[in-house]
This record gives sequence, structure tokens and C-alpha cells, in this order.
Amino acid sequence: MSAYQNDIKAVAALKEKFGSSWSAINPESVARMRAQNRFKTGLEIAQYTADIMRKDMEEYDADSSVYTQSLGCWHGFIGQQKLISIKKHLKTTNKRYLYLSGWMVAALRSDFGPLPDQSMHEKTAVSDLIEELYTFLRQADSRELDLLFTALDAARAAGDQAKAAEIQNQIDNYETHIVPIIADIDAGFGNPEATYLLAKRMIEAGACCIQIENQVSDEKQCGHQDGKVTVPHADFLAKIAAVRYAFLELGIDNGVIVARTDSLGAGLTKQIAVTNEPGDLGDLYNSFLDCEEVSAADLGNGDVVINRGGKLLRPKRLPSNLFQFRAGTGEDRCVLDCITSLQNGADLLWIETEKPHVGQIKAMVDRIREVIPNAKLVYNNSPSFNWTLNFRQQVFDAMVAEGKDVSAYDRAKLMSVEYDETELAQVADEKIRTFQRDGSAHAGIFHHLITLPTYHTAALSTDNLAKGYFADQGMLAYVKGVQRQELRQGIACVKHQNMAGSDIGDNHKEYFAGEAALKASGKDNTMNQFH
Repeated sequence: MSAYQNDIKAVAALKEKFGSSWSAINPESVARMRAQNRFKTGLEIAQYTADIMRKDMEEYDADSSVYTQSLGCWHGFIGQQKLISIKKHLKTTNKRYLYLSGWMVAALRSDFGPLPDQSMHEKTAVSDLIEELYTFLRQADSRELDLLFTALDAARAAGDQAKAAEIQNQIDNYETHIVPIIADIDAGFGNPEATYLLAKRMIEAGACCIQIENQVSDEKQCGHQDGKVTVPHADFLAKIAAVRYAFLELGIDNGVIVARTDSLGAGLTKQIAVTNEPGDLGDLYNSFLDCEEVSAADLGNGDVVINRGGKLLRPKRLPSNLFQFRAGTGEDRCVLDCITSLQNGADLLWIETEKPHVGQIKAMVDRIREVIPNAKLVYNNSPSFNWTLNFRQQVFDAMVAEGKDVSAYDRAKLMSVEYDETELAQVADEKIRTFQRDGSAHAGIFHHLITLPTYHTAALSTDNLAKGYFADQGMLAYVKGVQRQELRQGIACVKHQNMAGSDIGDNHKEYFAGEAALKASGKDNTMNQFH
């Protein structure tokens, strides 16, 4: 018997127990409300989605073709519409997640107004957005189930038992819109205690997966900008432990931690690591510093020196009081970061790169897998990359290496529209199309995400509407470019009253007041024009 039928039976028993005072209660209405409110707390969501993510990780280990994907969100409605679209077109949410981008929180959710990705926004804006996303996803469940309940009542009223049985089966086997969220905690917003406290808030809001990066909290930069400063491994591992303690305290024993390294593009450190003996983790971190050998006589006022093997080494210190790493050490530092993170509590890796290149990623993952055979990545398919130019240049370079004639192309101008229909551009587009599949098959990428997609789609669609509406098209710009497309493509939001919950409210009013209910969905509701 389904949970729906069990609830009807259980409430019917309660109704009988309490007698005539419960005469207004309809057990099936209660069962419907319970089905529409399956998840009562954020911790229930965190446990449910952690189980999904762990299962997906195991399946990827067995078959790298079953990777996962997500799109970044900055508002609950955006996340809701993505999942509604996934269920509409793909029929299942399997292997599809949401990504909560710290960049978009900073740019779009801060009380200070638009901010760069430097952890200057209110830290609780992150946990608030997680809660908001799941509120909207739960409402998507409620709305879709409400439509099924309405259809079930109509089939019963028409005496169509076969149709009623079909709809009841959909209710009994309903797939929720609730999916895992990979949530960005930046560099932890302070010391490990601060990281732990924020991680708890995020998990209580529903997060099953927290991504943390190895930058200095108060120097944090976007992963695709200059000036990134990393912390010694011991500092980063303490924050990974803090997140794990938060999961364990709240009972989410299989919560997922993504350890992100920005070392590939980070040439600076704020601290010289503590080291107790040659070859320990602090010594390895310091070994990448750009140093010069000095004698005691060479030392100036305030100089910092390292004793390595009996030699005095002076790290090069910048006017900013930061120390720089030797050029060309980024990949080695990334590999060390990844291995030590996985050995100390992280579950997945994130290597921030300067371009989308399967070969580059694979080279690092192969080295990591020599130590951790099942190492897996979350990879940022970032809008900060010029995908068209990058892949056209990759194809151009491959053609040169193969001895092919490239005289028809100017490598520096491959972004030009004049190349759009060329063979080079078509090959590049195919490589973009298969990048995620290729990266998962060859470079250990378990999860592909786009951090800022709806930031860009909102800007593009708004530009297209505004340029017509405020010029000479007026309402035709909206009707032709928006509403007519919603109708033709079956976009549920064309019935915006229904999407906002009006019909759910009407049904609740009927549960509560019966025939006396004042409902909004009568014959004069203009949403009827969209049937």
C-alpha cells in the first residue's frame, strides 16, 4: 500500500477515534496535504539528498558515463523553474542537481548591492538562499501534485476508472523536485569556528554538499581573477574538519565535502607554513616559495628566512606583505592540495583552471589517482571562459600539429563571426558539445556545473525584451518574444497565478470551508484564457 493510501487509512482511524468533532475532516484531503509536504525540515532534505549524491558517486565509480550536472542559481524561482523544466523534458531528475554560487550571492543577494566575489557579502545570505531554493522546490511538488489531485477528482466524477487508476499510480510513485544542492561556502568566512557555524546553518537549511576553497578568507578572490592567496595545508584541513564536524553533529553522517584548490592560478601566500621536520606537509608547502639563498650578513631589517638543509633562504616578500610562489609550480601544488584534502576528510575535488581543456585536467587527475585511485572532480564549466575562442584555438593548434593547412584562419581572430560556418568552427563546437562527456570519461569529472548561467540568461532575455518594448514594438515585443513562446513551448509559468499557488489555495479553502469557500479560479479568472 502506498504512503498516500496509508495516510488515508490512518486519518480515517483518527477521525473515528475523535468522533463527531472531526466530522469536517476528509482523510483524503489530509493525505493530499501530507503528500504535498513530504519534507518537514532542512535536515530531512539534507539526509535525502546526501543519500542520492553518495549513490551517484558509487555509480560513477562503476561507470564514468553516468556523470552528474547542475546549473547555478541565485533565486528560489530560478531553481524551481530549472527542475520543472528537467521533469518536463527529461522526465526524471536523476543525476541533475543545483549549484549555489557564492559569486551570484555576492553579485545579486547582498544588502550592500552588487559585490565582487570576495566574501564581502553577508555570510547568512548563503544559508538563506539554500532555504529559499528548497522552499520553491517544495512548492513545485505541491503544485504538480495539486494538478494530479484535480485530474483525479475529474476522472472520478466522469466515472473513468482507468484514467483514475492511471493518475493514482502517478501520485503513488511521484518523483520530487528536491535534488542535491552543491553549496559554496567560499573560504569559510573566517576561522574554522566560523566555518563550522556557517556550515551548520547551511546543512540545517538543506545542504548535503558543501564546497570550500583553499584561499585566505580575508583575501578571497574569484577563482578566475588575479591576486589569489592560498593558505598552508594545515589551515585548510582544519576547515574541512570543521565542516565534517558540522555534518556529524547534525546527524548527516554521509554529507559530502568538495575541496577546491585555487593553486593553479594562485601565486601568493600570506603565511609560511609551520614545519617540524623535512618532508612534512608544511615543508612541502614552503618548498614552492620563491626564495634566494642568503647569509646572515645579507639580512635586512624585518627579513624572514627559512632554514632548509643548513641553508638560509629568504622568501621574496611583496609590498603587500605576501610571499610569492615560484612560477610554474601551480600544477604540482594543485596535485598536493588534492591528495592531502582527500586523505583528510574531503570527498570530491574542485580544481579551478584558467581554460576548459580535458588534457590539462586529465594530467593532474592522473597524478592524483596514482595515490587516490577513485579521486573524482567537480568541475566549473565557467562563463568566465570564452568557450568559442578557447576551443577554436585548441582545434587550430591541433591542425597545426597535424600539418594541416591553416592559412585560411587568423588564430588571434578566431572568435569572429566570419569563421562560424567553417570546418574548424564546426569541429570546435562538437568538442564543446562533448566536453562534459569527454571530461568525465578521461579526466575523472563526476559533476559538471555552470556557476553563473542565469545571471547571463536574465541579462540576455531582458535586453531582447527591453530593446523592442521601449522602441517601436511596444506590447508586441512581449507578446511575440515571451508570451507566445510560453504558450507554444508549454511553459507552465504562462499561467502565473497557478505557478504562484492560487489553485493550491483554492483547494485548501474547499477543504476548510466546503461549498462556502470563496475561490479565485472561477469563470472570471483571466487565467482561463490559457487553457
